[in-house]
Amino acid sequence: MKQRTLLREVSIKGNALHTGDSVHMTFKPAPANHGIVFRRVDLHGHPELKPRVDLVTDLVRATTIQSGHAKIHTIEHVLSALSGCGVDNLVIEMDASEPPILDGSAREFVKLIQQGEPVEQDAEREYFTLTETVSVSRGNSSIIALPYDGLKITCTSADDRGIHTQHLSLVVDPEVYVTQIAAARTFTIYEDIEELLKLGKIKGGSLDSAIVIKGDKIISKEPLRFNDEFVRHKILDIVGDITLLGLPLKAHIVATRPGHALNAELTKILREKYTAWQQGGKKAVKPATPKADIATETTLDIRRVLDTLPHRYPFVMLDRVVELTEDTLTAIKNITFNEPFFQGHYPGNPVMPGVLQVEAMAQAAGVLMIRKTTMEGKTALFMSCDKVKWRKPVRPGDQLLIKVKLTKVRGPIACAEGECSVGGQVVCSGDLMFMTVESSALD
Repeated sequence: MKQRTLLREVSIKGNALHTGDSVHMTFKPAPANHGIVFRRVDLHGHPELKPRVDLVTDLVRATTIQSGHAKIHTIEHVLSALSGCGVDNLVIEMDASEPPILDGSAREFVKLIQQGEPVEQDAEREYFTLTETVSVSRGNSSIIALPYDGLKITCTSADDRGIHTQHLSLVVDPEVYVTQIAAARTFTIYEDIEELLKLGKIKGGSLDSAIVIKGDKIISKEPLRFNDEFVRHKILDIVGDITLLGLPLKAHIVATRPGHALNAELTKILREKYTAWQQGGKKAVKPATPKADIATETTLDIRRVLDTLPHRYPFVMLDRVVELTEDTLTAIKNITFNEPFFQGHYPGNPVMPGVLQVEAMAQAAGVLMIRKTTMEGKTALFMSCDKVKWRKPVRPGDQLLIKVKLTKVRGPIACAEGECSVGGQVVCSGDLMFMTVESSALD
């Protein structure tokens, strides 16, 4: 595959999302092996910045890079469009610190690229082909990169209450990107707007450039462009953020509730592995802590649960496994008023977050998977959920009974049905997907 640039110079104007500034941005052709470079023409000396993960300085609702006094905010949509359209070499001139937000998607940038007409160059395109599993997790969010001959992204997007949970898996190439990803707009939760304004963000935000979620309502200037537009925009952001690797990636990325910080953390690890590969060195791998063999046990106390799961306070969602069979598991979680999440969810009306009920089912399914396959040195990671329903609130003093059943196991990937109940009444249910990885990948 040959490297590509644009045949001609093209420009666009608009207002930035976070600063609100007016900005004129120009795409200029660049020679082979030049890479993508941002040039601040409004600053003395016209400083240039290459979008690399080691230059990332801020990841609050956007991806920001900085070198010296020069800074560029909110670059993910531009980078996503360039990567999605297969453009390798370009100079991006800007007379402000942030690209225009336009309609909140990458669609207008794609149109600009098409107007500039991508052309092949003499040099071959270099890829980083992942050869081992890499994973990052933060709370109820995780992102995993698996070996794959191409770029595939499987993503689950969800809010804290699970009202707008969406799941999608796409093999990303220029045609798929242009037709299935680029038009998906950014979105925000209504309750987050005031805090973002206090942080000096979204000064240029409006319904012209974003979708607002308020409870179970969607506020948008136009109808949704896709029924699952939120998860498609998450995929758009992932494509943009992994461009900070510095070269195209061949991998299958599996993300659950991803964000810019998590994307950047994964990209940083990938960059380190690429650098090590370039230098011909091998990074030492910390030996995995052996997992106890639970293949013959029918119950597990909390010590055995901790032997099996990598989770620790405040994220252990199982207190005891009361029944284990070949394909099913029943566990309990005692919901006390001392649970840390009750401090903010909600003061005066404590309710267990629905996403933590899903996490409890996921942890139970992970224990069951490890028990079924007796995978020494393996850890089960939650990948996605589907058909999740919450029926009743879970409050302090309740005992959550968690039941899971494996429905499919194919290599390291497994599917399960899960159900949580209190006092014989179902409070939550859903279908889960997860995978097993080397425990050392989490170190």
